[in-house]
Amino acid sequence: MSDKRVEAERLREAARAIYERALTAEEFQARVADELSDEARAEKLSLIAWFTRRYPTPASRIAYARRLRNGRRLQALRRR
Repeated sequence: MSDKRVEAERLREAARAIYERALTAEEFQARVADELSDEARAEKLSLIAWFTRRYPTPASRIAYARRLRNGRRLQALRRR
């Protein structure tokens, strides 16, 4: 494997470990209690508005989630 591919895989694994790490109760409470800035709140609301326009029904949202999940499974299998 090339050095770039090895480095990319190492970074993916590090990011996955951070993403999948379970939070302690204190960490969770701190994140929940932390208020969003006005800018961050506006960005989140904009993303939610886009998503609900793109996937207007519960069925379309579930179909999207299933496609996303299946795509990630395929990516994981390809990396092995």
